[in-house]
Amino acid sequence: MSIIAQYGDVFIILACIFGFFMAWGVGANDVANAMGTSVGSKAITIRQAILIAVVFEFLGAWLAGGQVTDTIRKGIIDPSLLSDDPQLLVYGMLASLLAAGLWLLIASIRGWPVSTTHSIVGAIVGFAVAGLGVDSVGWPKVAQIAASWVVSPLLAGSIAFALFKSVQLLIFENHDPFAAAKRYVPGYIFLVGFIVAMVTLVKGLSHVGLQMSFGDSLLTAIGIGLVVMVIGILMENRVDRTKRQRGDSPFDFNSVERVFGVLMMFTACAMAFAHGSNDVANAVGPLAAVISVVESSGDVSGAAALPWWVLVLGGGGIVVGLVTYGHRVIATVGTGITELTPSRGFAATLAAATTVVLASGTGLPVSTTQTLVGAVLGVGLARGITALNLRVLGTIVLSWVITLPAGALLSIMFFFMFKGMFG
Repeated sequence: MSIIAQYGDVFIILACIFGFFMAWGVGANDVANAMGTSVGSKAITIRQAILIAVVFEFLGAWLAGGQVTDTIRKGIIDPSLLSDDPQLLVYGMLASLLAAGLWLLIASIRGWPVSTTHSIVGAIVGFAVAGLGVDSVGWPKVAQIAASWVVSPLLAGSIAFALFKSVQLLIFENHDPFAAAKRYVPGYIFLVGFIVAMVTLVKGLSHVGLQMSFGDSLLTAIGIGLVVMVIGILMENRVDRTKRQRGDSPFDFNSVERVFGVLMMFTACAMAFAHGSNDVANAVGPLAAVISVVESSGDVSGAAALPWWVLVLGGGGIVVGLVTYGHRVIATVGTGITELTPSRGFAATLAAATTVVLASGTGLPVSTTQTLVGAVLGVGLARGITALNLRVLGTIVLSWVITLPAGALLSIMFFFMFKGMFG
Protein backbone atom coordinates (compact mmCIF):
# COMPACT_ATOMS: atom_id res chain seq x y z
CA MET A 1 0.00 0.00 0.00
CA SER A 2 2.93 2.34 0.68
CA ILE A 3 3.86 2.43 -3.03
CA ILE A 4 0.34 3.65 -3.93
CA ALA A 5 0.51 6.33 -1.21
CA GLN A 6 4.05 7.37 -2.14
CA TYR A 7 3.65 7.60 -5.91
CA GLY A 8 -0.13 8.10 -6.25
CA ASP A 9 0.08 11.53 -7.92
CA VAL A 10 2.83 10.32 -10.26
CA PHE A 11 0.70 7.33 -11.29
CA ILE A 12 -2.31 9.54 -12.09
CA ILE A 13 -0.19 12.03 -14.09
CA LEU A 14 1.44 9.20 -16.06
CA ALA A 15 -1.96 7.57 -16.64
CA CYS A 16 -3.38 10.85 -17.98
CA ILE A 17 -0.40 11.35 -20.32
CA PHE A 18 -0.45 7.75 -21.58
CA GLY A 19 -4.26 7.78 -21.83
CA PHE A 20 -4.14 10.93 -23.95
CA PHE A 21 -1.40 9.33 -26.09
CA MET A 22 -3.56 6.24 -26.60
CA ALA A 23 -6.60 8.41 -27.44
CA TRP A 24 -4.42 10.30 -29.92
CA GLY A 25 -3.62 6.95 -31.58
CA VAL A 26 -7.33 6.13 -31.75
CA GLY A 27 -7.96 9.46 -33.49
CA ALA A 28 -4.98 9.12 -35.84
CA ASN A 29 -5.60 5.53 -36.93
CA ASP A 30 -9.14 4.42 -36.16
CA VAL A 31 -11.16 7.51 -37.03
CA ALA A 32 -9.89 7.17 -40.60
CA ASN A 33 -11.69 3.82 -40.72
CA ALA A 34 -14.83 5.38 -39.27
CA MET A 35 -14.93 8.22 -41.81
CA GLY A 36 -13.31 6.43 -44.76
CA THR A 37 -16.56 5.31 -46.41
CA SER A 38 -17.91 8.87 -46.43
CA VAL A 39 -14.75 10.26 -48.01
CA GLY A 40 -14.24 7.25 -50.29
CA SER A 41 -17.73 7.61 -51.75
CA LYS A 42 -17.02 11.33 -52.38
CA ALA A 43 -20.13 12.24 -50.37
CA ILE A 44 -18.09 14.57 -48.16
CA THR A 45 -14.64 16.15 -48.38
CA ILE A 46 -11.77 15.38 -46.00
CA ARG A 47 -12.25 18.82 -44.39
CA GLN A 48 -15.95 18.11 -43.78
CA ALA A 49 -15.11 14.63 -42.44
CA ILE A 50 -12.68 16.10 -39.91
CA LEU A 51 -15.22 18.72 -38.76
CA ILE A 52 -17.96 16.09 -38.37
CA ALA A 53 -15.62 13.72 -36.54
CA VAL A 54 -14.36 16.41 -34.17
CA VAL A 55 -17.89 17.17 -32.96
CA PHE A 56 -19.50 13.73 -32.98
CA GLU A 57 -16.49 11.66 -31.85
CA PHE A 58 -16.30 13.91 -28.78
CA LEU A 59 -20.07 13.72 -28.11
CA GLY A 60 -20.05 9.92 -28.49
CA ALA A 61 -17.12 9.58 -26.11
CA TRP A 62 -18.64 11.87 -23.48
CA LEU A 63 -22.31 10.86 -23.67
CA ALA A 64 -22.16 7.13 -24.40
CA GLY A 65 -18.65 5.95 -23.58
CA GLY A 66 -19.21 4.84 -19.98
CA GLN A 67 -20.49 1.27 -20.48
CA VAL A 68 -17.53 -0.03 -22.52
CA THR A 69 -15.06 1.83 -20.29
CA ASP A 70 -16.31 -0.25 -17.36
CA THR A 71 -15.54 -3.49 -19.27
CA ILE A 72 -12.00 -2.39 -20.16
CA ARG A 73 -11.43 -1.05 -16.64
CA LYS A 74 -12.33 -4.12 -14.63
CA GLY A 75 -13.87 -6.79 -16.87
CA ILE A 76 -10.72 -8.35 -18.33
CA ILE A 77 -8.69 -8.85 -15.12
CA ASP A 78 -10.10 -10.26 -11.89
CA PRO A 79 -9.38 -7.40 -9.42
CA SER A 80 -9.82 -9.59 -6.32
CA LEU A 81 -6.59 -11.47 -7.11
CA LEU A 82 -4.65 -8.20 -6.83
CA SER A 83 -5.99 -7.04 -3.45
CA ASP A 84 -2.61 -7.65 -1.77
CA ASP A 85 -0.57 -6.01 -4.57
CA PRO A 86 -2.70 -3.20 -6.03
CA GLN A 87 0.39 -1.49 -7.47
CA LEU A 88 0.71 -4.36 -9.97
CA LEU A 89 -2.64 -3.39 -11.48
CA VAL A 90 -1.40 0.20 -11.79
CA TYR A 91 1.86 -0.89 -13.49
CA GLY A 92 -0.11 -3.11 -15.85
CA MET A 93 -2.63 -0.47 -16.88
CA LEU A 94 0.14 2.11 -17.44
CA ALA A 95 2.06 -0.47 -19.49
CA SER A 96 -1.07 -1.32 -21.52
CA LEU A 97 -1.75 2.32 -22.39
CA LEU A 98 1.83 3.01 -23.39
CA ALA A 99 2.14 -0.25 -25.37
CA ALA A 100 -1.13 0.21 -27.28
CA GLY A 101 -0.41 3.90 -27.95
CA LEU A 102 3.07 3.10 -29.27
CA TRP A 103 1.76 0.32 -31.53
CA LEU A 104 -0.92 2.67 -32.94
CA LEU A 105 1.76 5.29 -33.62
CA ILE A 106 3.84 2.71 -35.54
CA ALA A 107 0.76 1.47 -37.44
CA SER A 108 -0.35 5.01 -38.33
CA ILE A 109 3.12 5.86 -39.68
CA ARG A 110 3.03 2.66 -41.77
CA GLY A 111 -0.53 3.32 -42.91
CA TRP A 112 -1.94 0.06 -41.45
CA PRO A 113 -5.63 0.15 -40.46
CA VAL A 114 -5.24 -1.78 -37.20
CA SER A 115 -7.79 -2.29 -34.44
CA THR A 116 -7.35 -0.12 -31.36
CA THR A 117 -9.56 -2.57 -29.45
CA HIS A 118 -7.23 -5.45 -30.34
CA SER A 119 -4.29 -3.30 -29.24
CA ILE A 120 -5.54 -2.52 -25.73
CA VAL A 121 -7.19 -5.88 -25.00
CA GLY A 122 -4.05 -7.71 -26.20
CA ALA A 123 -1.89 -5.43 -24.05
CA ILE A 124 -3.97 -6.00 -20.89
CA VAL A 125 -4.09 -9.78 -21.36
CA GLY A 126 -0.35 -9.84 -22.15
CA PHE A 127 0.81 -8.09 -18.97
CA ALA A 128 -1.69 -10.04 -16.85
CA VAL A 129 -0.52 -13.46 -18.07
CA ALA A 130 3.21 -12.63 -17.88
CA GLY A 131 3.23 -10.55 -14.70
CA LEU A 132 0.34 -11.88 -12.63
CA GLY A 133 -0.34 -15.39 -13.88
CA VAL A 134 -2.90 -17.04 -16.14
CA ASP A 135 -5.56 -17.10 -13.39
CA SER A 136 -5.63 -13.30 -13.14
CA VAL A 137 -7.40 -12.97 -16.50
CA GLY A 138 -11.18 -13.16 -16.66
CA TRP A 139 -11.16 -15.61 -19.55
CA PRO A 140 -14.99 -15.79 -19.95
CA LYS A 141 -15.10 -12.02 -20.53
CA VAL A 142 -12.07 -12.21 -22.88
CA ALA A 143 -13.80 -15.03 -24.79
CA GLN A 144 -16.94 -12.89 -25.01
CA ILE A 145 -14.91 -9.95 -26.38
CA ALA A 146 -13.08 -12.22 -28.85
CA ALA A 147 -16.40 -13.68 -30.01
CA SER A 148 -17.72 -10.16 -30.60
CA TRP A 149 -14.81 -9.56 -32.99
CA VAL A 150 -16.26 -12.33 -35.18
CA VAL A 151 -19.93 -11.58 -34.60
CA SER A 152 -19.72 -7.79 -35.13
CA PRO A 153 -18.35 -7.84 -38.72
CA LEU A 154 -20.79 -10.64 -39.64
CA LEU A 155 -23.70 -8.67 -38.15
CA ALA A 156 -22.58 -5.42 -39.80
CA GLY A 157 -22.07 -7.22 -43.12
CA SER A 158 -25.54 -8.75 -42.95
CA ILE A 159 -27.19 -5.41 -42.11
CA ALA A 160 -25.23 -3.66 -44.89
CA PHE A 161 -26.18 -6.39 -47.38
CA ALA A 162 -29.88 -6.05 -46.46
CA LEU A 163 -29.80 -2.23 -46.53
CA PHE A 164 -28.12 -2.08 -49.94
CA LYS A 165 -30.49 -4.71 -51.35
CA SER A 166 -33.42 -2.59 -50.10
CA VAL A 167 -31.90 0.45 -51.83
CA GLN A 168 -31.54 -1.53 -55.07
CA LEU A 169 -35.11 -2.82 -54.86
CA LEU A 170 -36.86 0.39 -53.79
CA ILE A 171 -34.84 2.96 -55.71
CA PHE A 172 -32.44 1.73 -58.41
CA GLU A 173 -34.91 -0.78 -59.91
CA ASN A 174 -37.74 1.77 -59.84
CA HIS A 175 -38.98 3.20 -63.17
CA ASP A 176 -37.99 6.68 -61.86
CA PRO A 177 -35.01 6.23 -59.48
CA PHE A 178 -34.67 9.96 -58.69
CA ALA A 179 -38.30 10.32 -57.58
CA ALA A 180 -37.99 7.07 -55.61
CA ALA A 181 -34.83 8.37 -53.90
CA LYS A 182 -36.63 11.57 -52.90
CA ARG A 183 -39.47 9.43 -51.50
CA TYR A 184 -37.51 6.80 -49.56
CA VAL A 185 -34.28 8.52 -48.43
CA PRO A 186 -36.07 10.51 -45.66
CA GLY A 187 -37.05 7.14 -44.14
CA TYR A 188 -33.41 6.08 -44.09
CA ILE A 189 -32.48 9.43 -42.50
CA PHE A 190 -35.09 8.83 -39.76
CA LEU A 191 -33.54 5.41 -39.18
CA VAL A 192 -30.10 6.97 -38.64
CA GLY A 193 -31.37 9.49 -36.07
CA PHE A 194 -33.60 6.99 -34.28
CA ILE A 195 -31.04 4.18 -33.87
CA VAL A 196 -28.25 6.38 -32.54
CA ALA A 197 -30.60 8.31 -30.22
CA MET A 198 -32.28 5.16 -28.90
CA VAL A 199 -29.13 3.29 -27.96
CA THR A 200 -27.61 6.41 -26.42
CA LEU A 201 -30.69 7.19 -24.31
CA VAL A 202 -31.25 3.60 -23.15
CA LYS A 203 -27.67 2.64 -22.34
CA GLY A 204 -25.28 5.53 -22.48
CA LEU A 205 -26.38 8.47 -20.36
CA SER A 206 -26.46 7.08 -16.81
CA HIS A 207 -22.99 8.41 -15.96
CA VAL A 208 -24.01 11.99 -16.82
CA GLY A 209 -26.92 11.79 -14.39
CA LEU A 210 -29.78 11.27 -16.88
CA GLN A 211 -32.03 8.30 -16.12
CA MET A 212 -34.97 7.66 -18.48
CA SER A 213 -37.47 4.83 -18.68
CA PHE A 214 -37.56 2.68 -21.83
CA GLY A 215 -40.86 4.24 -22.90
CA ASP A 216 -39.58 7.80 -22.47
CA SER A 217 -36.39 6.87 -24.33
CA LEU A 218 -38.43 5.39 -27.20
CA LEU A 219 -40.61 8.49 -27.56
CA THR A 220 -37.60 10.82 -27.33
CA ALA A 221 -35.67 8.78 -29.90
CA ILE A 222 -38.65 8.87 -32.30
CA GLY A 223 -38.81 12.65 -31.82
CA ILE A 224 -35.08 13.04 -32.49
CA GLY A 225 -35.41 10.78 -35.56
CA LEU A 226 -38.24 12.95 -36.90
CA VAL A 227 -36.27 16.17 -36.33
CA VAL A 228 -33.25 14.68 -38.13
CA MET A 229 -35.56 13.54 -40.95
CA VAL A 230 -37.02 17.05 -41.39
CA ILE A 231 -33.50 18.52 -41.56
CA GLY A 232 -32.63 15.87 -44.15
CA ILE A 233 -35.73 16.66 -46.25
CA LEU A 234 -34.83 20.37 -46.26
CA MET A 235 -31.29 19.52 -47.43
CA GLU A 236 -32.61 16.99 -49.95
CA ASN A 237 -34.94 19.56 -51.53
CA ARG A 238 -31.89 21.46 -52.74
CA VAL A 239 -30.89 18.51 -54.94
CA ASP A 240 -32.36 18.92 -58.44
CA ARG A 241 -32.53 16.39 -61.21
CA THR A 242 -29.49 16.85 -63.46
CA LYS A 243 -30.26 17.76 -67.05
CA ARG A 244 -29.94 14.74 -69.29
CA GLN A 245 -27.85 14.89 -72.42
CA ARG A 246 -29.05 13.29 -75.62
CA GLY A 247 -28.32 9.57 -75.53
CA ASP A 248 -28.17 9.44 -71.73
CA SER A 249 -29.62 6.46 -69.92
CA PRO A 250 -33.24 6.99 -68.85
CA PHE A 251 -32.08 5.99 -65.37
CA ASP A 252 -30.75 9.20 -63.81
CA PHE A 253 -28.32 7.59 -61.32
CA ASN A 254 -26.10 10.69 -60.89
CA SER A 255 -28.99 12.63 -59.40
CA VAL A 256 -29.88 9.65 -57.20
CA GLU A 257 -26.34 9.47 -55.83
CA ARG A 258 -26.48 13.19 -55.05
CA VAL A 259 -29.58 12.55 -52.93
CA PHE A 260 -27.68 9.78 -51.13
CA GLY A 261 -24.82 12.27 -50.65
CA VAL A 262 -27.18 14.19 -48.34
CA LEU A 263 -27.92 10.97 -46.45
CA MET A 264 -24.19 10.25 -46.08
CA MET A 265 -23.78 13.48 -44.10
CA PHE A 266 -26.06 11.95 -41.46
CA THR A 267 -24.53 8.47 -41.52
CA ALA A 268 -21.05 10.04 -41.17
CA CYS A 269 -22.26 11.79 -38.00
CA ALA A 270 -23.74 8.50 -36.74
CA MET A 271 -20.51 6.59 -37.43
CA ALA A 272 -18.38 9.22 -35.69
CA PHE A 273 -20.69 9.17 -32.66
CA ALA A 274 -20.70 5.36 -32.56
CA HIS A 275 -16.92 5.21 -32.86
CA GLY A 276 -16.40 7.74 -30.09
CA SER A 277 -18.82 5.91 -27.78
CA ASN A 278 -17.04 2.56 -28.22
CA ASP A 279 -13.38 3.31 -28.77
CA VAL A 280 -12.88 6.02 -26.13
CA ALA A 281 -12.90 3.12 -23.65
CA ASN A 282 -9.70 1.79 -25.18
CA ALA A 283 -7.93 4.93 -23.95
CA VAL A 284 -9.73 5.84 -20.73
CA GLY A 285 -10.59 2.38 -19.34
CA PRO A 286 -7.06 1.70 -18.03
CA LEU A 287 -6.80 5.37 -16.99
CA ALA A 288 -10.00 5.03 -14.95
CA ALA A 289 -8.63 1.87 -13.33
CA VAL A 290 -5.46 3.70 -12.20
CA ILE A 291 -7.46 6.63 -10.80
CA SER A 292 -9.79 4.24 -8.96
CA VAL A 293 -6.94 2.32 -7.31
CA VAL A 294 -5.04 5.46 -6.29
CA GLU A 295 -8.06 7.37 -4.95
CA SER A 296 -9.25 4.35 -2.94
CA SER A 297 -5.73 3.95 -1.44
CA GLY A 298 -5.18 0.59 -3.10
CA ASP A 299 -8.69 -0.92 -2.98
CA VAL A 300 -8.86 -2.67 -6.36
CA SER A 301 -12.41 -3.99 -5.92
CA GLY A 302 -14.02 -0.70 -4.97
CA ALA A 303 -16.82 0.55 -7.22
CA ALA A 304 -15.44 4.03 -7.94
CA ALA A 305 -17.47 6.43 -10.07
CA LEU A 306 -16.00 7.32 -13.46
CA PRO A 307 -14.90 10.99 -13.28
CA TRP A 308 -16.54 13.06 -16.02
CA TRP A 309 -13.23 14.63 -17.04
CA VAL A 310 -11.79 11.19 -17.92
CA LEU A 311 -14.21 10.82 -20.86
CA VAL A 312 -13.53 14.44 -21.84
CA LEU A 313 -9.77 13.73 -21.83
CA GLY A 314 -10.33 10.65 -24.02
CA GLY A 315 -12.62 12.50 -26.42
CA GLY A 316 -10.15 15.39 -26.60
CA GLY A 317 -7.27 13.01 -27.38
CA ILE A 318 -9.25 11.39 -30.20
CA VAL A 319 -9.99 14.81 -31.70
CA VAL A 320 -6.33 15.94 -31.49
CA GLY A 321 -5.17 12.66 -33.10
CA LEU A 322 -7.65 13.08 -35.93
CA VAL A 323 -6.78 16.72 -36.64
CA THR A 324 -2.99 16.28 -36.44
CA TYR A 325 -2.51 12.92 -38.15
CA GLY A 326 -5.83 11.40 -39.24
CA HIS A 327 -5.89 13.16 -42.60
CA ARG A 328 -2.90 11.09 -43.72
CA VAL A 329 -4.88 7.86 -43.77
CA ILE A 330 -8.50 9.02 -44.01
CA ALA A 331 -8.18 9.71 -47.75
CA THR A 332 -6.99 6.20 -48.57
CA VAL A 333 -9.48 4.20 -46.50
CA GLY A 334 -12.84 3.51 -48.12
CA THR A 335 -11.65 3.00 -51.68
CA GLY A 336 -9.40 -0.07 -51.36
CA ILE A 337 -11.87 -2.87 -50.55
CA THR A 338 -14.58 -2.08 -53.09
CA GLU A 339 -15.60 0.95 -55.14
CA LEU A 340 -17.99 3.05 -53.09
CA THR A 341 -20.70 5.44 -54.21
CA PRO A 342 -22.85 7.44 -51.73
CA SER A 343 -25.61 4.80 -51.85
CA ARG A 344 -23.15 1.97 -51.14
CA GLY A 345 -21.31 4.02 -48.54
CA PHE A 346 -24.59 4.79 -46.78
CA ALA A 347 -25.44 1.10 -46.40
CA ALA A 348 -21.96 0.26 -45.07
CA THR A 349 -21.74 3.21 -42.67
CA LEU A 350 -25.23 2.87 -41.18
CA ALA A 351 -24.75 -0.89 -40.73
CA ALA A 352 -21.41 -0.38 -38.98
CA ALA A 353 -22.74 2.48 -36.81
CA THR A 354 -25.78 0.43 -35.78
CA THR A 355 -23.61 -2.54 -34.82
CA VAL A 356 -21.13 -0.41 -32.86
CA VAL A 357 -23.70 1.61 -30.88
CA LEU A 358 -25.55 -1.62 -30.00
CA ALA A 359 -22.27 -3.11 -28.79
CA SER A 360 -21.50 0.06 -26.82
CA GLY A 361 -24.90 -0.19 -25.16
CA THR A 362 -24.19 -3.76 -24.03
CA GLY A 363 -20.67 -2.90 -22.86
CA LEU A 364 -18.80 -4.99 -25.46
CA PRO A 365 -15.61 -3.36 -26.83
CA VAL A 366 -15.96 -4.41 -30.47
CA SER A 367 -13.47 -3.49 -33.17
CA THR A 368 -14.78 -0.54 -35.19
CA THR A 369 -12.26 -1.38 -37.91
CA GLN A 370 -13.51 -4.95 -38.23
CA THR A 371 -17.14 -3.86 -38.08
CA LEU A 372 -16.71 -1.32 -40.85
CA VAL A 373 -14.70 -3.69 -43.02
CA GLY A 374 -17.45 -6.30 -42.51
CA ALA A 375 -20.07 -3.75 -43.57
CA VAL A 376 -18.12 -2.72 -46.69
CA LEU A 377 -17.71 -6.43 -47.49
CA GLY A 378 -21.49 -6.86 -47.19
CA VAL A 379 -22.08 -4.09 -49.72
CA GLY A 380 -19.42 -5.57 -52.03
CA LEU A 381 -21.01 -9.02 -51.84
CA ALA A 382 -24.40 -7.50 -52.70
CA ARG A 383 -22.75 -6.49 -56.00
CA GLY A 384 -20.96 -9.82 -56.47
CA ILE A 385 -17.63 -11.30 -55.32
CA THR A 386 -15.77 -9.72 -58.27
CA ALA A 387 -16.45 -6.26 -56.78
CA LEU A 388 -14.06 -7.04 -53.88
CA ASN A 389 -10.30 -6.41 -53.80
CA LEU A 390 -9.20 -9.58 -52.02
CA ARG A 391 -5.51 -8.55 -51.91
CA VAL A 392 -6.30 -5.43 -49.87
CA LEU A 393 -8.53 -7.53 -47.61
CA GLY A 394 -5.67 -9.95 -46.99
CA THR A 395 -3.33 -7.11 -45.96
CA ILE A 396 -5.93 -5.69 -43.54
CA VAL A 397 -6.59 -9.09 -41.91
CA LEU A 398 -2.84 -9.70 -41.54
CA SER A 399 -2.42 -6.36 -39.74
CA TRP A 400 -5.22 -7.40 -37.34
CA VAL A 401 -3.47 -10.70 -36.58
CA ILE A 402 -0.14 -8.96 -35.84
CA THR A 403 -1.76 -6.40 -33.52
CA LEU A 404 -2.64 -8.79 -30.66
CA PRO A 405 0.87 -10.23 -30.09
CA ALA A 406 2.50 -6.84 -30.75
CA GLY A 407 0.38 -5.15 -28.07
CA ALA A 408 0.97 -8.03 -25.64
CA LEU A 409 4.77 -8.10 -26.07
CA LEU A 410 5.17 -4.33 -25.72
CA SER A 411 2.92 -4.36 -22.65
CA ILE A 412 4.94 -7.14 -20.96
CA MET A 413 8.14 -5.18 -21.56
CA PHE A 414 6.72 -1.93 -20.13
CA PHE A 415 5.11 -3.77 -17.17
CA PHE A 416 8.44 -5.10 -15.94
CA MET A 417 10.02 -1.69 -16.61
CA PHE A 418 7.49 0.07 -14.34
CA LYS A 419 7.79 -2.72 -11.77
CA GLY A 420 11.55 -2.18 -11.69
CA MET A 421 11.25 1.62 -11.50
CA PHE A 422 8.67 1.85 -8.69
CA GLY A 423 8.82 -1.60 -7.06
